[in-house]
Amino acid sequence: MMRNAGSLLWVLSLSMLVTWGSGCSSTSAPIEDGGLIGVLDFQKVLNQTDAGKTVTESLNNFMKERQALIELEQRELRRLENEILAQGSVLSETARKQREETFRRRMMQYQQKVADLNQEVQEKQKDLLAGFRQSVEEVVAEIARTGNLLIVVEYGKGTSTLYHQPKLDITEKVILELDRP
Repeated sequence: MMRNAGSLLWVLSLSMLVTWGSGCSSTSAPIEDGGLIGVLDFQKVLNQTDAGKTVTESLNNFMKERQALIELEQRELRRLENEILAQGSVLSETARKQREETFRRRMMQYQQKVADLNQEVQEKQKDLLAGFRQSVEEVVAEIARTGNLLIVVEYGKGTSTLYHQPKLDITEKVILELDRP
């Protein structure tokens, strides 16, 4: 219910902005007669700019390092498990229980380590993307100012923009500006 109210408020605000913008169109010069609204595909900017590729590569390398640590722990746990299974019939009850308890402790440590490493990856992703997003926002703001755009909305998977006319898209301009030496 609250989400729908927020969406309705956003649509009403956007409608008011468009209505207001159409009254002001004689004093503004929108980009390519696309209107006073621009749209941006952030994921495309991330995938196609040099800075975005660097962020993605850095994050992938960070994740690979963490994955290698997890795989090392997995191999050790498998070794311990196989050792318990292989020696289970020849070990005394006390020795078997002791090894099983050691295995359970190591498994819990492993699970905690996986959770910690996942948290590290999420924080690293957040940090890397925050810096990149800041750069994108600065470029978008400049393009919006020079193009007399009142608002720029993001589109793509997971965004609330369901449709836009292609002439509203400023993604390529942002990519060119970010990659400019």
